Parts: sequence; structure tokens; C-alpha cells
Amino acid sequence: MGPPDRRESLLASQPIDPASDPSSSPSVAKVRLGSGFAKLWAASTTSAIGTGLASVATPLFVASRTSNPLVVSIAATVAWLPWLIFALPGGVLVDRLDRRRVMVTIDWIRVVALGVLGVALLTDHASIGLLYGVLFITAVGEVTFRSASQAFTPALVPPSLLERANGWLAGGSMLTAGLFAGPLGGFLYALTPSSPFIVNAGTYAASAILVGLIGGSFRAPSGTDHAATVAPPRPKVSVWSEMISGLRWLVRQRLLRTMAVLIGLLNVTLTAALSVLVLLAKERLHLGSVGYGALFSCLAVGGLLGSAFGDRLIGWVTATWTIRVGLLVEAATHLVLATSHNAYAVGAIFFAFGIHGALWTIASVSLRQRLTPPEMLGRVGSANLFVSAGGNCVGAILGGALATAFGLSAPYWVGFVVAILVAAATWRVFDRTTVAAAYQHRANTASTPTSTTAVTAPDASNGLGA
Repeated sequence: MGPPDRRESLLASQPIDPASDPSSSPSVAKVRLGSGFAKLWAASTTSAIGTGLASVATPLFVASRTSNPLVVSIAATVAWLPWLIFALPGGVLVDRLDRRRVMVTIDWIRVVALGVLGVALLTDHASIGLLYGVLFITAVGEVTFRSASQAFTPALVPPSLLERANGWLAGGSMLTAGLFAGPLGGFLYALTPSSPFIVNAGTYAASAILVGLIGGSFRAPSGTDHAATVAPPRPKVSVWSEMISGLRWLVRQRLLRTMAVLIGLLNVTLTAALSVLVLLAKERLHLGSVGYGALFSCLAVGGLLGSAFGDRLIGWVTATWTIRVGLLVEAATHLVLATSHNAYAVGAIFFAFGIHGALWTIASVSLRQRLTPPEMLGRVGSANLFVSAGGNCVGAILGGALATAFGLSAPYWVGFVVAILVAAATWRVFDRTTVAAAYQHRANTASTPTSTTAVTAPDASNGLGA
């Protein structure tokens, strides 16, 4: 996730042509992402591997203490609940406070929580209840941290490089959490059950230090004086009112509203599909544990490729066609899973889905960062996280219910039909005219004296480059 420097107030007022590739411009291609973004990328990538280690160690620890499926499944519930409960108020917090300080504070709280768990495991005083409590605290932190990080990004890099910055962030997290964390987490847990959690605490500490080294003030603008360099005190408004204002803005913005609903619906079908994938791999594809894991490796490799070249691909085909083709890839994935008995075909479609998933993440987050007023980035981003998490929760239940009632292929056929219907219903929403109109509206809004740039960031002349 990256942000803009003092050029942001200037660049945000210029209309951006979504049909053109910003990185293809010689003047833009020479602009680096900056040392501030380099620190943010290092923090994000480091903490991602720690989170991955804990996600591998958690079910192993629970399974070592109980064989009750309900107790085991509660771990997933505890991990998802905070996304539904705290996403929206977390966005308000991000828009009220300095976003960098919010991220640093959250990281240190997670260090303490995981440190307590690690010591309890070392001294053999850990319990499943303590594990669930720590999981809940770290998940609450992750909700707000994610929202703050996405809102923080447009303060470190110029708008023309948002796709590149988001690609770097997605790729770093996917590489560490998707490819390295699994085997490393299992190895560390075999050494001692406390190791993955202690290492996770260390990665959050490293993240806090790195983000803390980014100089500048990153409090959201208050929306009163465009020429001011320091935001005046905000009028006292209730958390509920600010949550509603963020949701109301999202509902009125046709492009981002459609994207949020799309992601929520497609998360329902995707999570439903993945919830019974292990059974499909075993019963129809005749894969063992290694083959099942290899499917996710295909997904991760595709995601890495999409992240590495995402800004160039999106610039080449435009955000409009990135989203449209992505809908067709969603439909094709469900169709292959519903019909194929060939593990190689499933691996190939997972590879394609990985590319699509990375491109969609880059395109959707960048669109939201470009079109949302700076003072509402936290609330609008958290509203998207809330919708996305809701889709995941519904899908996890729906997948098992459909497979039980109508057979193993049912979740995939439902996913295919939903993807086709969604593509048909939203195809015209993402045409070039609509996208260009949305960018122009944002540019016109930014050029009026209704917002203030309270963000001051470090020089972006060095650090990660093209």
C-alpha cells in the first residue's frame, strides 16, 4: 500500500484518463515509489509472513488439544467475527486519527498479545480459551490496520503509481504468506508450539518500527479549507453518524458501489467453492494432501505473476476490461470445478484465477483510492471490508449446505450461474464512459475548496522503482 507526498494536492485535482497507462508515460515511468513506500512495503511483507505462520499453527494447536469439530471450527469464527463487528467503526477511527500512528499502535498491541501467548505456550500454561482471546485481539487489529494501510497508501505515492504500489504490496504478502508461511509454520511448530507465535510477535514488532520510521503527519483532511496545511479541529460527530456518512457516500458512488456488491457476491460463491474443495480433490480428482496443497500453490504463483505485472497489464487493457474479463474468469473457474475430473485442468484454472485475483485487488483498491475523498478513505475502505467479510461468512456456510443437499458439484454450478448473471448485469457499469465520468467527478470535487490536505509526507525521490 503506498501514498502521495506534497504533490498529492496537485495531482488529485487533475483528471486521470483511465483508458491510458500511467506507467507508459516517460515522466511517470521515471518516478520512484519512494523510501516511505519502501518502508511500508517491508513492514507489510514482514508482518504477512508472521500472520501466515500463526494461521498454520493455530489449527495445529487446537487439534492437539481436542478432536471436537465444533471447537476446531470456532477458531475460524473467532477470526472472522471482528471483520463484521469492527470493520465499520474501525474506518471511523482511521479517518479521525493519524493513520501512521494507528498502524504502529495496533502492531505493538499485537506484539504484546502474541508475546503473552508465546510465553504461556513455553511454560505449558496455554489453553484454547487463551488462544481464542489472542486470535480475537489480533483479528480486531488486522481489520483496522488493513483499513488504515489502504487509506495511508495515497499519502506516499502519486495517484499515477497507485496500481504499481498496490501490486508490490499484494505480491509481497502473497509471496511470504502464500508460499513460505505454510511449510515454515509447520516446521517451527514441530520444533516447539510456541515458535510460530513468538516469530509472529517479532514480525509485528518489525512492522511497527518500519512504519514508525516513515516521517510526516498522516491525519485525514477535515474537509473545510483546501488551502490549509494543517487540518482544523473536527466538529464533534458521533461514531454512528460518521459510519453512516461513509456508507451513504459509497452507496451514491455508482462505480464503487457496484464493485463492493460484486466482491461481496463473488466472495459468497468463492468461499462456498473452497469450503468443499478438499472433498472434490479427494473424491473426484483423487489427490492426496500434497496434490491438494499444490492447487493452492498454482493459485499463489498466478497471484504473484499478476501482482508483479499488474500495473502494466491494467494499463494495457484498462481497468474497464480488467474487471470485465475478471468476471469471465470467475465463471470459467466455477465451470471447470463443476465439470472437470482432471487435476491439471483444475491447477491451470487456479493459476488463471490467481492472476485475476491479483489484478482485481490492484484495480479495485486503486479505483477506490483514486475516487474516494481523502477524508473518507478509512470509512469507505472499511465498508468494503465489511461487505467482503460478510460474503466470506455466508459462503462458508452455504458451500457445505449446498454440497450436502444437492451433491458435491452444486456449489460450483451455483457459482457459475451467479458469475454469469453478475457479469451480464454489471457489464455496462464498467464501460469507459462511466469510468471516465467517475474520475472527472472526483477531479472536479477535489478542485473545489471543500477539502484540505493535512498530509505531509517524505520525499519520494528514492526507494522502490519501476
